[in-house]
Amino acid sequence: MYFGGETGSVTAGRERAREGGGVECLNETDRPVERCHLSNQDSTDHGWDVGGIMSVKAFELVPAVEREQVMGEKVRINIECIECCGVHLYLGTNDCFIHHFLLEERTTTKGKLAYNAQKLLHKYLGLKKPVTELKAASALERLIVLCDSTITVVDMVTLEPVPTGGTKLKGVTAFCINENPVTGDAFCVEMAVVLARRRAVQICTVHKDRVQMLKEVTTPEQPCALSLDGYNICLALSTHYMILNYSTGASQDLFPYNCEERKPIVKRIGREEFLLAAPGGLGMFANAEGISQRAPVSWSESVIAAAVCFPYVVALDEGFVTVHSMLDQQLKQTLSFRDGQLLQDFEGKVVLASSKAVYILVPLPLEHQIQDLLASHHVEEALTLTEAAQRNIPKEKYQILHKRILQQAGFIQFGQLQFLEAKEHFRKGQLDVRELISLYPLLLPASSSFTRCHPPLHEFADLNHLTQGDQEKVQRFKRFLISYLHEVRSSDSANGFREDVDTALLKLYAETGHESLLDLLASENACLLADSAPWLEKHHKYFALGLLYHYNGQDSAALQMWVKIVSGDLQDSTRPDLFEYVVDFLSFCSNLDLVWRHADWALQKDQRTGVQIFTKRHTSEEKEGQLNPDDVITYLQKHSQALLLYLEHLVLEKRLQKEKYHTHLAVLYADRVLGLISRPSATDDQLSAARQKLQRLLKESNLYRVQLLLGKIQDSEMLLLERATLHGKLEEHDKALHILVHRLKDSAAAEDYCSWASASHDKSYCQNLFHQLLSVYLDPDVPGGAQTVAAVDLLNRHAEDFDAVRVLKLLPEEWSLPLLRPFLCGALRASVHARCTSQIAVGLARAQNLQLQHDRLKYRGGPVVVSEKKGCQLCHNTFSEPDCACLPGGTPVHIHCVAKKALNLPVERQHENAHRSNHT
Repeated sequence: MYFGGETGSVTAGRERAREGGGVECLNETDRPVERCHLSNQDSTDHGWDVGGIMSVKAFELVPAVEREQVMGEKVRINIECIECCGVHLYLGTNDCFIHHFLLEERTTTKGKLAYNAQKLLHKYLGLKKPVTELKAASALERLIVLCDSTITVVDMVTLEPVPTGGTKLKGVTAFCINENPVTGDAFCVEMAVVLARRRAVQICTVHKDRVQMLKEVTTPEQPCALSLDGYNICLALSTHYMILNYSTGASQDLFPYNCEERKPIVKRIGREEFLLAAPGGLGMFANAEGISQRAPVSWSESVIAAAVCFPYVVALDEGFVTVHSMLDQQLKQTLSFRDGQLLQDFEGKVVLASSKAVYILVPLPLEHQIQDLLASHHVEEALTLTEAAQRNIPKEKYQILHKRILQQAGFIQFGQLQFLEAKEHFRKGQLDVRELISLYPLLLPASSSFTRCHPPLHEFADLNHLTQGDQEKVQRFKRFLISYLHEVRSSDSANGFREDVDTALLKLYAETGHESLLDLLASENACLLADSAPWLEKHHKYFALGLLYHYNGQDSAALQMWVKIVSGDLQDSTRPDLFEYVVDFLSFCSNLDLVWRHADWALQKDQRTGVQIFTKRHTSEEKEGQLNPDDVITYLQKHSQALLLYLEHLVLEKRLQKEKYHTHLAVLYADRVLGLISRPSATDDQLSAARQKLQRLLKESNLYRVQLLLGKIQDSEMLLLERATLHGKLEEHDKALHILVHRLKDSAAAEDYCSWASASHDKSYCQNLFHQLLSVYLDPDVPGGAQTVAAVDLLNRHAEDFDAVRVLKLLPEEWSLPLLRPFLCGALRASVHARCTSQIAVGLARAQNLQLQHDRLKYRGGPVVVSEKKGCQLCHNTFSEPDCACLPGGTPVHIHCVAKKALNLPVERQHENAHRSNHT
């Protein structure tokens, strides 16, 4: 439970009011709270003076019954108790009268609520004692009256006493009605009664014509006050409060309270929940288990009455009416009220009475209270009150109200630079984001049909009004909007006005130089071209403008913009590699007219990069938007470097198998080499690199026209190696080897040639080629004679590539064996290896044959015995000769019987099928 509280500010306000006649206090932000004054021409005479302090105006005090209507000519008449049932108001006075008034509600010309009280009847009870308590039982049309310690039941209309079946309740000090009855009888009222000088509470039921006692419950002390809810009785004893369940007998002591010092307050405020006056000037809440689930409200020590009008607790003391919120326990409103005697709530209506007159505390609509809180920037209080209003407002209306309040709260915190809170309120309130965008000048598209909400959600004209020229604040507001729009566009909140959101976001990105501008334009977006293009141009975002043109299908305008940037006509450093970007864009562009139109510009700027327009593009002629390689080659004739690179792409990378591409590339390679040979300034490295490309192509490709290339380089003495390769392609190995051995005198190149030329052939072809090379080495008729050393080296290095028998027949007899030792060892090893390998193969074949024979015998299952005494299973005749056939299982039969059986088999099958059909 909650104990203790701070009442300093309220107490100080009361002291100042008593001293100076005014009311003022400090709220949570230590600022003076606005005063609220209500006046009446006869306010002094009636005994009330209204001055209010508040963070919200929750109630207005409205006169209901004037003193003359109660007192008449009598001066000493005082109001002792009140009861309100619908439009019927009952007053009990100290002269033992009951006054019956009809309250008529009306609305003034200013739109405020007022009451007219029409006196219907008054009745003297004849006891000359004050009427101390009145309770209405509307279902029975009865009024329960406590006067002179006796409970009397009277008719609500005539105020005449009605018989109670002989039962009279006397010696009663207090009673209460059970507003949560347990009997289930709609035509009776449950009541708890406290009897004088008895430590007990009686539970009774009041019927239309009788009063019946049900149960008596013993209490530890004489109760001073009580309240009843279901089976739970909340009691104020002389020293403390307690809760008692009269059904189970369970009890729970709450907290101490001295009834002799202060009048106790025991007020039922809801199902199984009570409000109690606690020490220290606190209003404590307690449920049926004795637990306080709400924090206490801090009122004064001298509170004499309390009422609840959700979500407020209203308390009356000697000179004030205070209004506290049950939601945050804060003081919301204070009204000065002299000579206050009674304060009670009846079905949501709070009635306040002095000794002479009656007033109604009219609650202002919660919507007005919430708007007042927002107007004074009490955002959290407004939101708390909005959530509390859910129980009193229809669901659909509440949802609309809640969203609007959240939006208003968001704008208040937005203006206070509390962006995280504002964003959350905007999100929960499902704010039309254009309300926010409209605060930023020129961000909404000119074509937008948006108009601000009416009544307005905020008091700001625009961003300039908000910031008053403070540029740092301007930037903070823009950063917030960027963040918020980025989140909104990826959610469902932007549905229906995506163009406004994306266009505003683009403008903010461009204006602030935000890095996400390009990401926005490169992805799916709804930026309006008519609004966005001038804005990007204004802020010199030309590359981004090109992206915008491209996204809107205007590739020609995009390329013109980018070309101007690359050419230096426009200044934009967004993409230092813009030329490469344009080339890449053209390589994927489906508009071939644009490609041809800009290809020459790209090639003139840089052929090596520009040719990527064609090399990165698919070469399939079947696909729409692709280029024919023949057209590209024709177009590139005036750009030699680009042509070479494109042919290399077709031949070496794409591996297109077309003779003209291979031949063309080979011719270009050859021309390049010949040109470098004839150029005195050419370096050896340049020539070497060019020759390597040519040699690689000549060796790897089989599609070029060999004779054409051979004729082209025939006269160059520096390209003997290339000529040898070409002779090899023509199967003219003797010419090739002659060039390599006798003209180039390069034995290593000759050996490499033999390996290359025989790479795709069988071993015999390879042997013949190496034997041919050996013959060239041993030819004595060439200038310089036989090349013995080269021949020996060849044999020793490639022993596995020679037929040893053929070699030995070719070698001169005078060669020594040690000279050929590596060759002979290799040849001998190869021979032995071949012999061993063949023996293994023969052995494996024999083993396989034996295995097959074994499997065959196993399948036959042993010998078949035929004799003259044994008969055939098919014809049952004996065997006259050894020839026979075997049925499965080894049963011997005549050969001619098997043949006959095989011929008759189709006929038998037909009979069998017919037999089966008859049984189907």
